[in-house]
Amino acid sequence: MAALDHRTTSTTLTVLDAQGSPLAEREVEVAQTRHAFGFGCIAFDEVRLAPGERAPLDDLWHGLFDTATLPFYWRHFEPEEGHPRTDALAAAARRLVERGVRVKGHPLLWHTLAPQWLLGRPVEEVERIARERITHDVTAFAGLVDTWDAINEVVIMPVFRAEENAVTPLAWQRGRIETIRLAFETARAANPGATLLLNDFDMSTAYECLIEGVLEAGIQVDALGLQSHMHQGWWGEEKTQRVLERFARFGLPLHFTETTLVSGDLMPPEIDDLNDYVVDSWPSTPQGEERQAAELTAHYTLLAEHPAVQSVTYWGLGDEGAWLGAPAGLVRRDGTPKPAYHALRDLVRGQWWHAPTTLRTDADGRVTVSGWRGDYEVRAGGSSASFVVGDDARPVVRLAA
Repeated sequence: MAALDHRTTSTTLTVLDAQGSPLAEREVEVAQTRHAFGFGCIAFDEVRLAPGERAPLDDLWHGLFDTATLPFYWRHFEPEEGHPRTDALAAAARRLVERGVRVKGHPLLWHTLAPQWLLGRPVEEVERIARERITHDVTAFAGLVDTWDAINEVVIMPVFRAEENAVTPLAWQRGRIETIRLAFETARAANPGATLLLNDFDMSTAYECLIEGVLEAGIQVDALGLQSHMHQGWWGEEKTQRVLERFARFGLPLHFTETTLVSGDLMPPEIDDLNDYVVDSWPSTPQGEERQAAELTAHYTLLAEHPAVQSVTYWGLGDEGAWLGAPAGLVRRDGTPKPAYHALRDLVRGQWWHAPTTLRTDADGRVTVSGWRGDYEVRAGGSSASFVVGDDARPVVRLAA
């Protein structure tokens, strides 16, 4: 566990009674409620729920994850010009936040799934409407969604030809860096406290060069998004470490924004664009499930061990509705968890988790709490209070009874 020491720390908690006096020489129960590190997953099903309805895999989702990505794909979010689905997304975000989940929006600007009604508009008009869209969404969701993929897959954006769209001509005419500036500076003006990511699937030197240009241009990027859809097999330790070091050199937090590993046959290595792989069915297999569990454990451990990594988001809890129809979920189509779910939960909510523990305060009501940085709760006498375990935290809590 030495390689994960940077994830843990000790905090001195002072517990007071209802009158504000130290709760001395008393047994208290301390438990973790959320990691500071983001263990995330998409939560797209939340958007389709009716009031009072629960997502199909709700218990499994909340039993493992604490950070959600919601879909803000422009074409679906605003299918008709001037009629965004703000209420549906806000309701989904609110349900998650009320359950202690951090929420990220994906993405504010992207060539894929740009609205059809934008086609044929002059570039100047597309830019104006894109700015209006970003301003509206970031403003409307401030306090619910304060982390955004500000712009997605810019390396390919100006030369994207798979689908006609209005954003590619904008990026071609303005250039990659100025298109990125458009997204970041517009979002920053709408919510100065937001965390804004530059996100891409291209792990080549092209993405590194783009990042260098963006930073040299003075654009404030809060974190780098790295996609790791491993439908053709796990990267392995050597490649994963190489990717980590190449992108950590920029001194920015790294978010692994889209992570998948399949539990069936692997996609052939000669496939260049994963979207080009089309099969009638892509089943999960017993051998594949064991492989997925072992590789997912190794992958998450490598990422957690690197100090630059701030979060990891798995791209889909279940096989039902998974991207490309791949058996990439942690749960089978019949709703039963795969070995990978149990293996990841053993890490996140087991080995890397501070389970409820009884501790005894000293004469001054103090107790030392050690564990992964994050949110905790202390209980005594039927009362509870929240506190944070972190490097500079010196929490003092008052219990009502």
